[in-house]
Amino acid sequence: MTIIRLKYIQKVKDRYGKYRLYFRRPGHQSIRLPAQDDARFLLAYQEALAKTETIERPPVPKTLAYLIDLWIQSARFMSLGKNTQTNYRRLLMSIQKAPYADDYVEHFQTLHLRRFVAEFADRPAAANHRIKLFRMLFDYAVDDGWRADNPAIPLKRYKEKADGAETWSDEQIKQYEEHWPSGSVQRRALALLLYTGQRRSDVVRMERKHLRGDIIEVTQQKTGTSLMIPVHPNLMAELLQAPENGNFLQRSNGEAFTANGFYMRFKSWRDAAGLPDGLSPHGLRKAAARRLAEAGCTAHQIAAITGHATLSEVQRYTRAVDQEKLAREAMKRIKCN
Repeated sequence: MTIIRLKYIQKVKDRYGKYRLYFRRPGHQSIRLPAQDDARFLLAYQEALAKTETIERPPVPKTLAYLIDLWIQSARFMSLGKNTQTNYRRLLMSIQKAPYADDYVEHFQTLHLRRFVAEFADRPAAANHRIKLFRMLFDYAVDDGWRADNPAIPLKRYKEKADGAETWSDEQIKQYEEHWPSGSVQRRALALLLYTGQRRSDVVRMERKHLRGDIIEVTQQKTGTSLMIPVHPNLMAELLQAPENGNFLQRSNGEAFTANGFYMRFKSWRDAAGLPDGLSPHGLRKAAARRLAEAGCTAHQIAAITGHATLSEVQRYTRAVDQEKLAREAMKRIKCN
């Protein structure tokens, strides 16, 4: 007697002890089947088999728009900080709307990308952001075998007219401290920004559990860099007055600040201290680097505090301080009449 075994059939015992048959094909939902002695069984089995047949679909065109979709879903993109993901996604969506997004990735050349970036020549920062994204996108394409080279590598960054956030001067820091007393959340916010040199997205997440004696542990949200930062006595004085539980910086209801919420609240604290609009939390990160440079720290020592991935930004502070020091020494050599 020949026994025919049908594929994807599974017998399941229910809570009443009765056996039921299911058609279960990997990657598809289960389909209930009649009993094997039922005349409808074979027809139901054939219908389930046909319903779950894999349909051959044509390959998706390897366009820039499709590459963007894949990169946004990749582990590399998901490893970025939440704020970075949000900013990148906004720019990537604008790139997907451009006519060239429907072109094949393998056809892009450096001169094409240079023209696309040149559309933002009047906004150097926006142009540079696109250069950075193009480099990351085509790196992903190379790794995935879509092409052999990255055409965005030769692109030259635009010189940005502004230096970004304005650095706080020592006089402005003193004015803020004189307005907000020690122990206040406003004073603690300034101390955390100034004496750790971290971004607001990292400062708002700091808690007492991150304090290990005279060291505060930081894992930067944007870069994932882990830092061990010695706590300056001025910062320690403020942290000792912070809430026992939760984040060092809390709203009046005890909840932690979001990065954007903190930015808006800090602006109001700055205004109350009579300081100008251009000063921001990031300006205190710059002030921290400036003070370290003025104290004679090397670029590597400063980066060990601020966590900068490259030394180019840090070296700007050391060069500026060295220039002023050398200029003052040179001027002293000129004799007065």
